[in-house]
Amino acid sequence: MSDTPLPETPVSGKPFSGKPLADRIAVVTGASRGIGRAASLALAEAGAHVIAVARTQGALEDLDDAVRAAGGSATLVPLDLCDYDAIDRLGAAIHERWGRLDVLVGNAGVLGKLMPLGHVDPKVWSSVMDVNVTANWRLIRSLDPLLRRSDAGRAVFVTSGAASSCRAYWGPYAVSKAALEALVRTYAAETASTPVRAMLLNPGPLRTAMRKAAMPGEDPETLRTPEDLAPHIVRLASPASTESGMIFDFPTGRVLTPQKPA
Repeated sequence: MSDTPLPETPVSGKPFSGKPLADRIAVVTGASRGIGRAASLALAEAGAHVIAVARTQGALEDLDDAVRAAGGSATLVPLDLCDYDAIDRLGAAIHERWGRLDVLVGNAGVLGKLMPLGHVDPKVWSSVMDVNVTANWRLIRSLDPLLRRSDAGRAVFVTSGAASSCRAYWGPYAVSKAALEALVRTYAAETASTPVRAMLLNPGPLRTAMRKAAMPGEDPETLRTPEDLAPHIVRLASPASTESGMIFDFPTGRVLTPQKPA
């Protein structure tokens, strides 16, 4: 991959003046904790109405309290992303209520188990692929017509450096994120002549539950937080952001452009 400096990178905490997402509608998956929660709060503070998707009703209600305390608004959608029919119903409900979608943040993901490829249980493999790849394809399938109805549809999907590093024992997760990257780059190519822009986001090591599960001996105080990342999600979700089919690499603050075949 080649890289270029990220233009207009937000300053932590106060990246924009005013509300750059005022009156915009944003879906966030995995919204109840970690990156999804921080993104939901930041998008709401930037003016978006957040459609918060997660499996746990109680955690969504806690998020709603925080959004309201910050002066924002949200619609809570308790939904298992492996319920693909429910994803279709979500698209239909958004169409009926708003007629469009401005932002999609595909954040939800699972780690699976770290072990040699030959030891991975097929159920674990399928679970990782179902959430990290197929659910995001189903989201695109359901929500693409709504994003195209926006004047500046923005789709941001959370990937990982594991997609390219291919470390031992990270097989299911690494393969799923590599597939996600191909999915999103394909979607970006298919929407190049539309107002839709699709980006990948590599958050790098952050203080999240998934990172703790993967690296139990690591000191979390040495890591940046989802709240540090959130302003960058707001930037990528904003109409002013025009990059598409690339990866914003949070650890370096650069946009990485995948190399095209010779």
